Amino acid sequence: MAPTDERRDSPSLAIRGLRKAFADVVAVNGLDLEVRRGECFGLLGPNGAGKTTTIEICEGLTTPDAGTVELLGFNWQNDAAELRQRIGIQLQETQFSEKLTVEETINMFRSFFRRGLALEDSIAGAQLEEKRKSRIAGLSGGQKQRLAMACALVGDPELLFLDEPTTGLDPQARRNVWDVVGQLRLAGRTIILTTHYMEEAERLCERVAVMDKGRIIALGTPKELIASIGGEQIVELAIASSAPFDITTLTSIPGVHSHCIHAGLHQLSVSELHTVVPRIFSELAEQNLGLTEFRTHSATLEDVFVSLTGRNLRDE
Repeated sequence: MAPTDERRDSPSLAIRGLRKAFADVVAVNGLDLEVRRGECFGLLGPNGAGKTTTIEICEGLTTPDAGTVELLGFNWQNDAAELRQRIGIQLQETQFSEKLTVEETINMFRSFFRRGLALEDSIAGAQLEEKRKSRIAGLSGGQKQRLAMACALVGDPELLFLDEPTTGLDPQARRNVWDVVGQLRLAGRTIILTTHYMEEAERLCERVAVMDKGRIIALGTPKELIASIGGEQIVELAIASSAPFDITTLTSIPGVHSHCIHAGLHQLSVSELHTVVPRIFSELAEQNLGLTEFRTHSATLEDVFVSLTGRNLRDE
């Protein structure tokens, strides 16, 4: 089925009013979302936020209770066979036959599609040239993840879902997967990535949506979301004394934009760090208050999430 002009102009993904509950637990709660053609889009959230359920509905693996999902202008109710030819999926865990070799596995997946990539291109794209004759049982975790990505790409999909592709990998293996995703971005593919690694989202994604309790609570480019908390730097401190402490003496300092308490630490979002920090020390000295902890770092998407929810992204 060739896409009509209307379908070619449609978003890669359009979600309207999506809802899914499991018994009394509402996993996805009236979600609306749109992903443009050719972008790498990140869906972020802690465990239980609803992102995996959302992705499984989009992949046709789970049926929603309400709402609509369109992929490339198609839907699972009417166009399931066509969608299976047009999308690629890498699940959090892919179980391969451990007795097959890398090239046998990729060839098997290639047989499922009308068109797709050549075996050589698939192996090279996954950086598995030296392992092409190796059996799956002998691959490392990172190599298995790259093989799973190769299998997701072997049908040359227009839209690719990567669900937590680097969970459980060591830092070097994670960066190898990032390299593969970076190459896909340069090739202009649409990628929808779920992750709870902030560095991963900031490095790979053009836009991100932050989910919590089944809803989108923030949406934009990483830079836009980081700017939304009001400062370029985060100051974290813990007061030594248990005596009453008036936080307004710090939040009223010019350059301090917001304040929250997380994990026992006061967190201040600030700009002009070089002028704010001396003022903080001065104010604490005037009140005879010491510090047990003090550190600063550049604002990240993690800080956005803490500011919005009071929790870390990777909290259970």
